[in-house]
Amino acid sequence: MTTGRNRRNVTLVSTIIRTSDLTKHYGRTHALDGLDLVVEEGQVHGFLGPNGAGKSTAIRIMLGLARATGGSVEVFGSDPWADAVELHRRIASVPGDVALWPNLSGGEAIDFLSRLRGAGRHDEGYRAEKDRLLTEFQFDPTKKGRAYSKGNRQKVALIAAFAVPADLYVLDEPTSGLDPLMEMVFRREVARLRQRGATVLLSSHILSEVEQLCDHVSIIRSGRIVESGTLADMRHLTRSEVSFEASGIDALDGMANIHDPRWEDGRAAFTVDSDAVTAVLPDLAARQVEGLRINPPSLEELFLRHYGNDGDVGGAGDVDGAESQEATAADPPLTRRERRERP
Repeated sequence: MTTGRNRRNVTLVSTIIRTSDLTKHYGRTHALDGLDLVVEEGQVHGFLGPNGAGKSTAIRIMLGLARATGGSVEVFGSDPWADAVELHRRIASVPGDVALWPNLSGGEAIDFLSRLRGAGRHDEGYRAEKDRLLTEFQFDPTKKGRAYSKGNRQKVALIAAFAVPADLYVLDEPTSGLDPLMEMVFRREVARLRQRGATVLLSSHILSEVEQLCDHVSIIRSGRIVESGTLADMRHLTRSEVSFEASGIDALDGMANIHDPRWEDGRAAFTVDSDAVTAVLPDLAARQVEGLRINPPSLEELFLRHYGNDGDVGGAGDVDGAESQEATAADPPLTRRERRERP
């Protein structure tokens, strides 16, 4: 298995995270119900679902912060529950709700978190990268932790994660509380990680964020993966939108392979299966249509396919305020038994 240190000398792609039939129960609450997830080396992998779908529970197990009820999980080929200390030397993680030490300044918190991952106090490379990130995120490191807003607490965790190189970045709703400008900074930093060849697991319910950053996506629903693959592969599961200038709906007469034909605002429009777009192009060319537009399916359509038709785990229209079993039960501290059983 390759690591970030010898990746350049090995051409084979290794599996960084693998879960198989992973379950996590809190009493009668099934936060995970047979999760199968694979994240390969070098991927920016989107872990997509609304609040309450099981994302944070899965991440806590991957980080060795909770023990699975059943199934298996491997990170870098190791059990995160048994080998958490060793694995955390290679992982940078950012939670969705950051808590800070109230009497430490933001800069002190960043330094402390970074030292836990191997950054030296007088390491010039670390100090230069930290200063760059402080500027990029427009962050004042002199204030005490108790004075920071949610967005600024999130910046502390992001700066600490990005300032020290890691093989795997596990980001759980990392832009929660950030304004749009800072979200753009975050996206640039993830792009830098991609260029370095790092692996990123990005948990989010923000569709545009996942679509812009990720090359692979897994959609989770009710504690299990319901769709997974590259964005290009997954777009074949939905339809493209086609429209052109026309005087009426009769402009679509005789066209094959089209769905939902309509005419509105001076344009004839229809949908077509994504793998059949090329089949309709000759017909459109023969009709000498003008103002042709072809819009490929978006990640939002894929998401709505699984969440838009019912109220399961907070429908897609209400992901931010979704109340769910996971929201109340998925993130408790370790139980006495778990603390006792930890290696």
